[in-house]
Amino acid sequence: MNISHEYDSALSPPAPEPCSIAMVRAAARIATYPILVVAMIVVSVIALAYLAMFERLIPYEPNWHPSLREWRWYGIYFLLTLLGGGLAQLPIMAVVGAVAAPQGWLPLWVEMPFALLLGSLANYVMYRLGHTNAWLWRLHGVHHAPDKVNVGNNGVNHIFDIVLAQGVVQLTLAFAGFSEPAVFVIGLFVIVQGYFIHANIDVRIGWLNYVFTSPEQHRLHHGTDLAEAGNFGSDLSIWDQLFDTFTWRSGRRPVAIGLHNPTSFPPTGDVVASLLHPWRARAGASGPSR
Repeated sequence: MNISHEYDSALSPPAPEPCSIAMVRAAARIATYPILVVAMIVVSVIALAYLAMFERLIPYEPNWHPSLREWRWYGIYFLLTLLGGGLAQLPIMAVVGAVAAPQGWLPLWVEMPFALLLGSLANYVMYRLGHTNAWLWRLHGVHHAPDKVNVGNNGVNHIFDIVLAQGVVQLTLAFAGFSEPAVFVIGLFVIVQGYFIHANIDVRIGWLNYVFTSPEQHRLHHGTDLAEAGNFGSDLSIWDQLFDTFTWRSGRRPVAIGLHNPTSFPPTGDVVASLLHPWRARAGASGPSR
């Protein structure tokens, strides 16, 4: 038995992978970003069209249907949201690719529930800070300016609000050790869930409201009555219950939708003013005004 030979073999560097595999890996790294952006666009368009159809079939509040003029505004914000999300993914995916493992230690189906749990906590923290931190509110308050809740105004956002929200969730997962596929899937789930909870559809999920966020909860979040405008979670509702911000109860309806102080932000139709609002001298001077 040649112990010396076995010892030298154990310390020797691993054999280089075949050229074909190396080329595939290199191509995958290059393709990851455009594939992600295309997936975001496709998922957003499908979710928007699908839920818009059901808003007509089973509306929760018919008066919340967008007018043609509002659809034009929403379309501009939708494109800006896609742009912001796409641009945000460029540096985010660079960091995720450097930090996250290409494959997880666990099978993806085992990894996903834990990734969802942590991602939803990061999302909750960021969303709540958007309501309690004066500067972040200047960004996030743009989303609360509409006086309706529907699938179209899910895209009414300040571009930097999207960049921060996506970045915090995905980078949290990457630094926690979740794999690239897990980060990717959770990112797409957050997009779909965002459209669902804003949908003006009369859907009721019963006891599942104590686990998942639903339109029933999120329309209260958009209410002008601050006593009911908790529900900061956008995918899981367990964090709202844990941190005492869960205000949903069966049959509860928002008094009205929009800002508690409507004059604190430009109207939704004034897109340029809304985007410039965070940098105005008096913007948010008195802190979050919801």
